[in-house]
Amino acid sequence: MKRHIALLLLIIALLLPACGARAATRDVPSPVADAPAATEPPTDTFQVLNHWPHDPSAYTEGLIYADGAFFESTGLNGMSSLRKVDAETGQVVESLPLDPAYFGEGLTLFNGKLIQLTWQSHIGFVYDRDCFCLERTFTYDGEGWGLTHDDHLLIMSDGTQNIRFLDPETFAVVRTISVTDHDVPLTNINELEYINGEIYANIWLTNWIVRIDPASGAILGWIDLNGLLPDADRSPSVNELNGIAYDDATNRLFVTGKNWPEIFQIALVPK
Repeated sequence: MKRHIALLLLIIALLLPACGARAATRDVPSPVADAPAATEPPTDTFQVLNHWPHDPSAYTEGLIYADGAFFESTGLNGMSSLRKVDAETGQVVESLPLDPAYFGEGLTLFNGKLIQLTWQSHIGFVYDRDCFCLERTFTYDGEGWGLTHDDHLLIMSDGTQNIRFLDPETFAVVRTISVTDHDVPLTNINELEYINGEIYANIWLTNWIVRIDPASGAILGWIDLNGLLPDADRSPSVNELNGIAYDDATNRLFVTGKNWPEIFQIALVPK
């Protein structure tokens, strides 16, 4: 009997350290469970620094700033155009109407060429900036919405969560990024502007701009422009925000909307 008791005590002694070790591990925090929540992208609002007249008949789809003037692509079948607009007066100093079959969309200026998309015609136009002379056309799959560029490639939106990077000579797709918001595809990405290494994008049917990492598609921040257009300037024909332009020489950011009577220069203010 004593032999059996001694054997039992030995077994218990051997088990106690292991049990203690397991008990101790329960108090160690889980590195996954106790990790801080992912940081939400910041949201900015705005301060109006200046404003100028804008043609309220312009259904703005693309907007850029260069050499003291705005270049603008307007939409709607039968009303679409390519325009050069005096930045101070808002007067249209040059205009090229599109064939009524085309609905004008995004616009950018790359290497002295104005490049304009159309909505559902799968065709784009390349013009000489100085004479608005059509030099060539190109085709693409899907719809055309917004257009901008970095130092090497054109950047195009098509209304989905995807943003395409195109070769500016062949217009072939070089790569694509996908934009998600909390793992949900962010659609209705519309007019684009490339600013200081980021893509700024209007979200159609809203007065929000999203800032996007061009390498990964990650959302870097939001800009809330609700309330930018005064109530006195609103009417049933005035549509949502659409149109972002940037003057990199003076670090000025301009925005407008479809049929808005003004273009605004704004500064971003943390919300």
